[in-house]
Amino acid sequence: MADANFKKKVEDALENPILRGALGRFGDVYGKNREQAYQGYDFEKLREKVVEVKSYAAEHLDEMIDQFEKAATARGAKVFHAETGDDAKKYIIELAKQQQVKNIVKSKSMASEEIHLNDALISEGFDVQETDLGEWIIQLAGQKPSHMVMPAIHMTKEQVADTFNDNLSYHNDPDITKLVKTARAEMRKKFMEADMGISGSNIAVAETGTLMMVTNEGNARLTSTMPRVHVFLVGLEKFVPKFEDAGYILQTLPRNGTAQQLTSYVTMITGPNPTYYADGSVQDKEFHIILMDNGRRKMYADEQFKQTFQCIRCAACLNVCPAFQLVGGHVYGHIYTGGIGTILTAFLNSEKDAENPQNLCLQCGKCTEVCAGKLDIPGMILEIRNRIGDQKGMAVMPKFILDVVSNRRLFHSLLRVASKAQLPISKGQPMIRHLPFFLSGLTDKRSLPTVADVPFRDVIKKIDQDIKNPQGTIAFFGGCLIDFVYPKIGEGVVKVLNEKGYKVIFPEGQSCCGAPATYMGDRKNARKLAVMNIEAMNAESVDYVVSACPTCTHALIDSFKELLADDPVMLKRAEELSKKSMDFSKLLTVLGGLEEDGDGVPLKVTYHDSCHLRRKMNVIQEPRNILANIKGVEVVEMNESDRCCGFAGSYSIKFPEMSGPILERKLRNIDATGAEVVAVDCPGCLMQISGGLDQTDLNVKVMHTAQLLLEKRQNKK
Repeated sequence: MADANFKKKVEDALENPILRGALGRFGDVYGKNREQAYQGYDFEKLREKVVEVKSYAAEHLDEMIDQFEKAATARGAKVFHAETGDDAKKYIIELAKQQQVKNIVKSKSMASEEIHLNDALISEGFDVQETDLGEWIIQLAGQKPSHMVMPAIHMTKEQVADTFNDNLSYHNDPDITKLVKTARAEMRKKFMEADMGISGSNIAVAETGTLMMVTNEGNARLTSTMPRVHVFLVGLEKFVPKFEDAGYILQTLPRNGTAQQLTSYVTMITGPNPTYYADGSVQDKEFHIILMDNGRRKMYADEQFKQTFQCIRCAACLNVCPAFQLVGGHVYGHIYTGGIGTILTAFLNSEKDAENPQNLCLQCGKCTEVCAGKLDIPGMILEIRNRIGDQKGMAVMPKFILDVVSNRRLFHSLLRVASKAQLPISKGQPMIRHLPFFLSGLTDKRSLPTVADVPFRDVIKKIDQDIKNPQGTIAFFGGCLIDFVYPKIGEGVVKVLNEKGYKVIFPEGQSCCGAPATYMGDRKNARKLAVMNIEAMNAESVDYVVSACPTCTHALIDSFKELLADDPVMLKRAEELSKKSMDFSKLLTVLGGLEEDGDGVPLKVTYHDSCHLRRKMNVIQEPRNILANIKGVEVVEMNESDRCCGFAGSYSIKFPEMSGPILERKLRNIDATGAEVVAVDCPGCLMQISGGLDQTDLNVKVMHTAQLLLEKRQNKK
């Protein structure tokens, strides 16, 4: 769990309207602009090539380094290997002193931010000037970057003007054109006075010893050409094998980073450039390349994290992250921000520094969908979370709750008791709008559903499964919400599958799928529940296993196998369960779908994509086809249909202050469609969205696809 100081930083960021506005405006336009930038390009093929060249370079890292060093030194460069950030700083400081440097200009370099190079140089008496506009703004403001590509994205033009006025000897109006002119004039003087330039690199080509910089302002070229000493600080993850391999990164980096087809400047440097002086003289430049490890080899050596070398530092993962768009980068604590920043922080700084920020991840998977290097960022964050849980244990209350959930009989007994005990709070209504005392935050932005009077495990016993043309047997994995909160969804699943000729059984021994334990870092209870459910479902004896909850389906297909990989017997059974498991919409499609039917009454329906269903199982069109096949139903797409609703399991409990605004954005998108019903395929999303709608005046119902099928077909009769 996040500590109180971290929660306070999050709350302060959420209460900052200027920050929210700046991040929100960019987030609103980024997706469409990025889509336009990729028109005519196959993003999937491009990123497959990025993965290919970057993973090859990582697998042959020492070979890449050796090849690069030979090519670079042959062209006059001096190459230094820095094992740590301190080694890199020491080398640069000693070089600056040896070369009698006084003034230093820097182009954008996250590696230099990572090791706090500026502070080290300033403490030694050097004048250090950032020349990237965003970096210079935050340098003057005394801040750290809030974004890896756009370091000052969190600031408005008014704040920038105030920063200039506080640090410069003349007044600046909040006019962007004028502010840029001020920056150009101030920086030009620094370029003319500089003795040393320090640059970062986007790409290092092993074959030729070439370093590439991708920029929009031209400052990187001036940094690398005007001073008589030039230093490149390059992380070991920047290598590609051949010159042509760089093309894949040059095509994806600007489109992913800033939604541009191409940046203004692509600078390629192979060896030192000569320095030309006003008197007409020419001098060979001192050209140094520092290849920095600083935890990168350790990161690659870890099987769970080696894919980080495929990252091209485009920061698209930040641009689409619902959490980042709410609070910005500074709450993440260290230099690197967002999802990928949390992972880099754990290895390049310390796991302790990643402990709080990892809580911000919703596990929605949108970052992986746009990642040029196909990194499973949520999966790696989850691994960090589990390792922290293994090492430190969990807080008393979450651990107690998960222990209860993993005890099937106790958990189910308590839920049955809750269905009766909730009456004083629910007052007989289907939604709870206010909770007392310390629980009040849980109903701040949404109402909560009541526990069903009769759980689905009892309801199914009374369903008449009259099968006219028997095709086989399907085991239904209900999950907690369908079993104890939304049994009507289960009824819909049974009736539809009966229509396809399958008898549906509900194995009594099933319990929670273990997702809460998995996503909260409690591997022990997650394993316990995996074993319990594998034994209960007995997949070997049925034709299919179906779930109407994508989180549960993901557990059945993937998580159980991962949790039990070290147990050959249970792993074999987990694989059998995985092979037969499908989400309801997918299974219905595999079985041939339903004939067009329904009551024919006109109904406008919009669809919300569950994060797990869309991004873990690639089920996108199937539910839409099912809905469109219901007589009378008109399906209208909402804007950002695949954007997380903010439920994310326990996230909405841990961070209701984050979950609430994410939900509000979803409700605005729903309202804009004019739909009467929001269809979902996830009971968690149903709970979140219906709870939010209950606290508005919007007359919109939320229904699971199976529930909507049941209602429209029953009404016909």
